[in-house]
Amino acid sequence: MSIAARLYPALKPWLFKMDAERAHEWTTRMMRIAHRFGLLALGQSKAVGAESMVEVLGLKFPNVLGLAAGMDKTASAADAWGALGFGFVEVGTLTPRPQPGNPRPRLFRLPEHEALINRMGFNNPGIHAAVQRLERRRTKVVVGVNIGKNFDTPNEDAVKDYLYCLKAAYRVADYIAVNISSPNTKGLRELQAEDSIRQLLAALKQEQSVLKMAHGRPVPVLVKIAPDLDEPQIEALARVFNELAVDGVIATNTTISREAVAGHPLAGEAGGLSGVPVRARSTQVITAFRELLHQGTPIIGVGGIHSAADAQAKLNAGAALVQVYSGLVYRGPGLVGAVLDGLGRCP
Repeated sequence: MSIAARLYPALKPWLFKMDAERAHEWTTRMMRIAHRFGLLALGQSKAVGAESMVEVLGLKFPNVLGLAAGMDKTASAADAWGALGFGFVEVGTLTPRPQPGNPRPRLFRLPEHEALINRMGFNNPGIHAAVQRLERRRTKVVVGVNIGKNFDTPNEDAVKDYLYCLKAAYRVADYIAVNISSPNTKGLRELQAEDSIRQLLAALKQEQSVLKMAHGRPVPVLVKIAPDLDEPQIEALARVFNELAVDGVIATNTTISREAVAGHPLAGEAGGLSGVPVRARSTQVITAFRELLHQGTPIIGVGGIHSAADAQAKLNAGAALVQVYSGLVYRGPGLVGAVLDGLGRCP
């Protein structure tokens, strides 16, 4: 077990007394410092990062477990996350221009449900600042760059924002994730409508081909979707994804449903709910898309993974890779080793 994994249980009560966003910022800063001194990898289990390499999206991943977007919004700690044993790291969401996001407080813990509610609002330093940071990374950890539109860009101009970010991130990204499913940017989820998503993805696919020729390498473009989709919406999206040969799908983002946390004092807070309450629904969405998408289109499963069994359930449902976010807050860095050690022994 790594030093980080051993220390977290002692630090967790203190961190949970802090404001959730402040605790997150402090933890990320300490991780960067610890990595600089080579402390994160000390005592790391050999099983962490030593699973059989998997090839997905034309990329070679050391293992199937990744860090979901939202944990490293500023792209400032990719090397540190990689040192914890993650097979890949997704940074962002990043927008063309820097933006502060929504007013604080905007991140809330629901410990009784091992859940989080966030309404961060794509707070980030802007795509160019993030690209400069990724250019300086020292390890070869697989990095996905999650992109979105600025809050004040109207939906009719959203394509321009996504194209801008695609062009800027292409040279440093191993893959690019198109975020059209956050509930915290007004109107963003409207881009999931069939006509809107077809227009957006057609433009991105065309630019992807141009960039592939210019840079001499392919960078897959994936789409991150919401769990709050009904059957007709899932069918419409799958139809567009197949028609345009989308490289992959990330399922799912946070939910606006509060059914699983009804009665909790924080249930009325606006924002996306993540963690255990979204686990079952995200797996259902993965299953539905796996049945509808072309077999060659991989799915990255995310939502409520707090154990090896949770990760295995996503893989059994049809995901090729999985990601964690809220589980890392509640279980700490030890979750990485626990998942990787336990995979394959779960039904």
